[in-house]
Amino acid sequence: MRSQEAILALAKEHGKDKLIVLLGSPDPESAEIAAETVVLGDPSYAGPLAGAQLGLHVHHVLDPAVRQEIPSQVWDEQIGVMADVLDADGVTKAVEEMRKKGT
Repeated sequence: MRSQEAILALAKEHGKDKLIVLLGSPDPESAEIAAETVVLGDPSYAGPLAGAQLGLHVHHVLDPAVRQEIPSQVWDEQIGVMADVLDADGVTKAVEEMRKKGT
């Protein structure tokens, strides 16, 4: 709940066009839910983002466009082998599809 409160406060303070949400969800299903929450609102209708269609720009850290912006040393230290074992295509596609729904 705290993270939803923080996201809502940041969106109000800075506006949706000045924010990017970067997810690190481990599978397509959780990535889709997290993306939906910041784009269309909390699907569980339980948190501060319930019904809050923020339309934020959301990406997954395994998205190739994001990957190319991360220095190699940081990538290796922080993400490293996880990129090899997670479904990068699946999480990237899930987030991309949800991002499209927000436009």
